[in-house]
Amino acid sequence: MNNHSTSEYSEAYIALGANLGDRERSLREALALLDSREGIEVTRCSRVYETDPVGYLDQPKFLNMAAALRTSLEPECLLSIMLETENHLGRVRHIPNGPRTVDLDLLWMEGRRLDSAHLTLPHPRMMERAFVLFPLNDIVPQDETSGLRQLVDDALKKLDGEDGITLWTADVLGGGSGLSAN
Repeated sequence: MNNHSTSEYSEAYIALGANLGDRERSLREALALLDSREGIEVTRCSRVYETDPVGYLDQPKFLNMAAALRTSLEPECLLSIMLETENHLGRVRHIPNGPRTVDLDLLWMEGRRLDSAHLTLPHPRMMERAFVLFPLNDIVPQDETSGLRQLVDDALKKLDGEDGITLWTADVLGGGSGLSAN
């Protein structure tokens, strides 16, 4: 983990997914690239789940996970770095919700609300998606106070089973990284 020296930090939660190429490696590389950036520290990672595609169905299964970040960046700046990371790892956008080497979504940032042309916080569909909720459930602390823990708990109760989701690995980072895994 980085030891960034900025005084004002927020906790942000992101979702990561990949279904092309070496999916697990793509997730590891995305986390390492984010953690290497000034103002971003990856603090916790969920387990990794293999999930069926949603929306556009004619594509391979995804690996999905979530990560908690400690950041001094404003939400739009963090999103910009996430999009740069996707591009660096070969993300192309030919088909909406189509296959991708990596997909990074900013889900939540300290309970902040934002609705701009480029970003909506909290993420508008995160509480409807099992592939987001299961990983978030792994890393949102029970004593979290901004309201995310309660939202995740309530949304998990409303889910219609665990269809299409299986645990892939408990540690995508394999212990060899400086990043911490839960």
